Amino acid sequence: MAKIEDKTERIGFHKGSLATLTKEREELMRILQIVEQLMQMHIKELKNLGVDLISQAKNEAKKLKGKKPIEDVLR
Repeated sequence: MAKIEDKTERIGFHKGSLATLTKEREELMRILQIVEQLMQMHIKELKNLGVDLISQAKNEAKKLKGKKPIEDVLR
C-alpha cells in the first residue's frame, strides 16, 4: 500500500509542478509581449525623428564581423 501512496504522491507533485510552470510561462509570455510593444513604440518614434536604425545595425554588424564567437573566447 505504501508504494501506491508514494506513486500517487509523486504524480501529484509533478502535476502541481507542471501547473505552476505553465502559469509562470504564461506570465513570462505576457511580459515579453509588453516589452515587444514598448520596443516597437520606441523604434517608431526613432524613425519619426529620422534615426536610421538599419544603417546603425549594419555598422555594428561590421564592427563585430571577424571577432571570435563567445564560445571560443570562453575556452
